[in-house]
Amino acid sequence: MTVTDLLPETAGDASVMQRIGVLVRDARRHRGLTQLQLAERLGTSQSAVARIEQGGQNLTLELLGRLSAALGSELISVGPSTPSGPTHLRVTGGRTLHGSVTVKSSKNAAVALLCAALLNRGRTTLRNLARIVEVDRILDVLRSIGVEATWDAAGRDLTLVVPDELDLAGIDADAARRTRSIIMFLGPLLHRYEDFRLPYAGGCDLGTRTVEPHMIALRPFGLQVQAHGGEYQATVRADGAHDRTIVLTERGDTVTENALLAAARSDSTTTIRNASSNYMVQDLCLYLQRLGVDIQGLGTTTLVVRGRPVLDADVDYTISEDPVEAMSLLTAGIVTDSEVTVCRAPVEFLEIELAVLAEMGLRIERSPDYLADNGHTRLADLTIRPSALAAPIDKIHPMPFPGLNIDNLPFFAVIAAHAAGETLIHDWVYDNRAIHLSDLTRLGANVRLLDPHRVLVTGPTRWSSAEVVCPPALRPAVCILLAMLAAKGTSVLRNVDIIARGYEHLYERLVEMGADIEVFHD
Repeated sequence: MTVTDLLPETAGDASVMQRIGVLVRDARRHRGLTQLQLAERLGTSQSAVARIEQGGQNLTLELLGRLSAALGSELISVGPSTPSGPTHLRVTGGRTLHGSVTVKSSKNAAVALLCAALLNRGRTTLRNLARIVEVDRILDVLRSIGVEATWDAAGRDLTLVVPDELDLAGIDADAARRTRSIIMFLGPLLHRYEDFRLPYAGGCDLGTRTVEPHMIALRPFGLQVQAHGGEYQATVRADGAHDRTIVLTERGDTVTENALLAAARSDSTTTIRNASSNYMVQDLCLYLQRLGVDIQGLGTTTLVVRGRPVLDADVDYTISEDPVEAMSLLTAGIVTDSEVTVCRAPVEFLEIELAVLAEMGLRIERSPDYLADNGHTRLADLTIRPSALAAPIDKIHPMPFPGLNIDNLPFFAVIAAHAAGETLIHDWVYDNRAIHLSDLTRLGANVRLLDPHRVLVTGPTRWSSAEVVCPPALRPAVCILLAMLAAKGTSVLRNVDIIARGYEHLYERLVEMGADIEVFHD
């Protein structure tokens, strides 16, 4: 819902926005803030703040709430603060997007570093942390076992202090079961306890996702896990310090992270082969290095870790930008035939995606590379322009980094529907995710499910509006939303809470780019 929905029908849109803009400007000045300082608190650009104060920016309830929090002043009363029922979106599509948008920090790196903080006896400050549901769930779990977690005044940086003794008996089991990231507690906890229990891991509905690769990675450290009564029952039988080599049977991101977390406090050298070198693993390695862990092979599939039994350091670490969010924002511009600039895109982890898009005919301008605030990850600003796209000759399929990112694959279904010709998309990793992509047919796309892992997409699509229930998987859910941006007319996407698991203020940022999205509740 936008501000104009809350005011009398006789009030013109322009005058309403101008009045709100004056309120924002006066509150900002009263707080002694510049437009740039307010923009930093909001996680947006100075130009967006200027548009708000001039009355030229659409305002959602979400943005109003953030403005109120950033300025310490309630700008407008909107009735009950807690909405009832699930969250839905009303999307009026067919609009061209414009301007620039800045990529936010990585969700997957954030959850890994929150788990890694359990290793540190000192203070951990994570800067530019994603404010998403997945982070909130991990924080609920950490706080329930005694970890002190404090946000700064702007709500961007989080400081964590881990007590000498954790209260595992008081763990928030509900929050733990709603995130698969809880499985990354195994690596840190095996150094603290001979016996402990954790609730089953949850997360997206993507078919059977076995935890056996984690067990293979952690058994060399003496960990044994049995599953009983909705819990992982873990026992640790340490056999002394000795060097070890672990060959991962799956080059998975969280599997590699768990092995790293276990190796970090092992008083020996651990060699991890067939390791993931993906973006969140590199962020974790950089953080562990600041704790004093010696890690060789960053960015390769062989990591050599010389651990330390005690990690005690006050560490500040800024998380790098999220390549999956960058791909989402690029897709929004592509399917709406828009000229947009995606700033601070982690191109190091998008090079295959960008090469495929160039092959399909997308016009892309790339700025010179520069470093992220972690001092390591390569970033660039990407400007895309309306382009006549053609289907690629070869099928599109993911591979472990440096291949096409597994989480970016679904966006190519929307892009392929926008292109001329047939595109075969092979999602070999997950059992059911390709099935969810067939929901694009509700919006007019020609998506034929060949089997649980393959879809054939024929374009170009004449998108049409529809009402769709959000699929129970994060990336396909966002794909439906992006397709609705391209569909003329008004669409409704129901039960969108899953999108908040992995994206921070996505709807509001799309609105800032010119999209027409209304958030409503039953």
